[in-house]
This record gives sequence, C-alpha cells and structure tokens, in this order.
Amino acid sequence: DPSHSLLQEVVNQLVNLYNQGQFVVVAERAEILTKQYPDEYVAWNLLGAANISLEKFEKASEALKKVTELNPNYAIGFNNLGIALKNQGKLNDAVKTFKKALLIKSNYPEAYNNMGNALQDQGKSDEAINAFKKSISLKPDYAQAYYNMGVTLKEQGRLESAIDTFKKSIAIKPDSHQSYNNMGNIFQNQGKLDKAL
Repeated sequence: DPSHSLLQEVVNQLVNLYNQGQFVVVAERAEILTKQYPDEYVAWNLLGAANISLEKFEKASEALKKVTELNPNYAIGFNNLGIALKNQGKLNDAVKTFKKALLIKSNYPEAYNNMGNALQDQGKSDEAINAFKKSISLKPDYAQAYYNMGVTLKEQGRLESAIDTFKKSIAIKPDSHQSYNNMGNIFQNQGKLDKAL
C-alpha cells in the first residue's frame, strides 16, 4: 500500500524531529497528519507526545485518549496519557493509566518510573519506592528512576539510603546535577558542610 509507506516515511521523519527536540514542528505536522489519517494511532501519539514536551497537557490528553481508543493494546499510548494526566494533577487517573500500560507490557520500566512519580505526588511514598525498584530491576542503568527514588527516600527522612541512591544515579549519569544538588542539601542539613560543598 503506497499510502501506508508514505505515512511510515512521514512518521519516521517526525520521530527524528521529536528526538532533536523540534516539538513545535512535530505538533504542527502531527496535527495535519491526524486530519489526513484520523485512524492512525501513531500520528495521534506523536501529537500527544509533542504537546507533553510543550507542556500543553490538556491538548496532549485529548490526543492520547484517541490513541488508546484506536489501539487499546498500545502500552506507549497509555504511558504517555498517564504523563499528561499526572501533569494536570489528575493523579488517580494517571496511576490507573500507568497500570493499564503495565497490564499490556509488564516489563515497561518507564511506566513503573512514571507511576512511581504519580504515587509520590499522592503521598504514597512506600508504593512509589516499590515502583521505582521495579523500574530499576527491569532497567539497571535507569539513572532517572534512581534519582526519583532518592527524592522519595529523602522526603521519608531515610537520608543515608537517599545518598546511596543519588550516588547510583550519578554513577550511571555523571552530569546528574539534580542528584548532586539533593545530596548537597542532605549534607548541609546534616551539618557536613565540607561534603555539601
């Protein structure tokens, strides 16, 4: 089907632009694509993902709900929808949506990490830590999940565990300035100013 291979080519171009951070261009072109191919969930997903990156979360949610309707077995669509919902403060809906993503694809570290963030925002820190641990067990070099777990441990007052976790994040991603900053704050609060510096 020539029209499908053309669509695939356009989608690949948009994915490349997305990976280069060209979110405005991707959002504009994906919107046109969804009008040309209203049943193509991949076009709607690109529109949603670009709008998340542009912090237009309501617009993103609308596009991503369409993705999950068009393809109820597309875990990425549910994960992205969860991110959009979380950023709108719809935490219960976000957690349910991440769980749907994980029902479709149980070995999905990003969905566990994102669910952990939503649980953390709900004040469910033990559940959040379990989600981060699951994420890391699936993807041992997941610096962002270590960082998020470190933040949760810090908020629980488990400072030594938090420091160890931030160190793991830094070992994977040496430019993890957020981890350094959080460790510095812990050391400062402990009165260990030399370490804080």
